[in-house]
Amino acid sequence: MADQPSVTQQFTQGILQSAQRAGIALPDSLLARLPGDGRTPLALQDEVWEAYCHASQDPLVGIRLGLSLHVGHLDLVGMLLMSCETLGEALDMLVEYHPIVGEGGDFSLEFHGTRCHLVYSPHYTRCRRERVEAVMACVLNLARWVSGGTFEGCHVQFVSEPSAAPETYQSLLAVDVLFGRQNDALCFSESLQATPLIQANAAMRDHLLRLADAILAGLDSASLSAQVQQLLRQHPRWGKERVAEQLGLSGRHLVRKLQDEGTSFRLLRASVLQHLSEQCLRDGGTIAQTAERLGFSDESAFVKAFKRWSGTTPAQFRVAMSDP
Repeated sequence: MADQPSVTQQFTQGILQSAQRAGIALPDSLLARLPGDGRTPLALQDEVWEAYCHASQDPLVGIRLGLSLHVGHLDLVGMLLMSCETLGEALDMLVEYHPIVGEGGDFSLEFHGTRCHLVYSPHYTRCRRERVEAVMACVLNLARWVSGGTFEGCHVQFVSEPSAAPETYQSLLAVDVLFGRQNDALCFSESLQATPLIQANAAMRDHLLRLADAILAGLDSASLSAQVQQLLRQHPRWGKERVAEQLGLSGRHLVRKLQDEGTSFRLLRASVLQHLSEQCLRDGGTIAQTAERLGFSDESAFVKAFKRWSGTTPAQFRVAMSDP
């Protein structure tokens, strides 16, 4: 039986420690269900976030939490990133090994002329804004720390609109912050990838890489959600029954198992199709070509689905791609 998608215990501890520092009391009944070791199921992490955000009554709780996280909260991945020789190498490692920290979203690197975008695509829906803001604040803080403070000249952008005055975001993050964008990303000059890291250690990096490969292999084989998403990325036209058949399950059994993991086939498919459609449009594909590749009955059906996912049309998305 597939395990549930999960996050490392150290990341969960980062949330609990932040709550304690802020004087926020989380329900004892919730704390009692958290595992004493190993990993925290993503469905339980959803409940932690909801309780934390509700109790804090702070619209910027995600930003403040992200800035409070440190390398240790990222478990083995934090040490791996720290030991890389350059920022570019660390970014590649983050894209590859981030599921070890948590399976709630994906990182990818995109290049737009001389600019590099580290894009984060969350899979969760509960407390989405706060959690995405925490992730981006954490990544920005980590980039500054491992580079000895030389990571500058960047900006952060969010899909969501601001929950507080934009200047408050900029004051906390000390960078320009844009809202209502096509994706959540940390954007910076491509030249910064050559920045040497202050704790570079090739021997430690190679040792940690072997450990990370073993952990990642175990996660990839464990999560049914991850298997479903992988199949959909390879075969975006497939429906629930075809995916279930490939996994040796009935459609009904697949639905039940995904419910146990706190998700659904519809949500997973929407997340994958949105990512694939955005990538196809960025690569120069037309709206008609993208609709056909993803298996939509016609262009109109694709446009309606895309607007439902992102709040904008494919044509508007393509125009916004040229923005800095």
